[in-house]
Amino acid sequence: MTDRLQLHVHDLDVMVLTGIYSEETHLPQPLRISITVDLDLPARFDPESPLSESKNYLDLKHAATTALPPGVHFKLVEAVADHICETLILQDKRVARVEVKIVKLAIAEAGESIGITLVRHRR
Repeated sequence: MTDRLQLHVHDLDVMVLTGIYSEETHLPQPLRISITVDLDLPARFDPESPLSESKNYLDLKHAATTALPPGVHFKLVEAVADHICETLILQDKRVARVEVKIVKLAIAEAGESIGITLVRHRR
């Protein structure tokens, strides 16, 4: 079994152009995005380990915010999640797995979480 480091950035509220229904297609929708990345890691971390031995959490946040192309309409939230996964996998060869959970906040009626989870592995 391979040791892995998991990095988490959860509950980012992001406005994204997404949806297939006419009432959804002209304005961005609020999505709550959570990301978990499995990262190959060195044999040990010691007190002097540099950041380059891990990954900056802000890279995960960036993939779900500023790395989403402005003005692009994603019909499916699955495509949003796929874009985030691809961004992180292409960005760093140590990323072995990415899990993206997206909750569509606009369709919740009683505080429930309605959405998807997409998991991609490096191929």
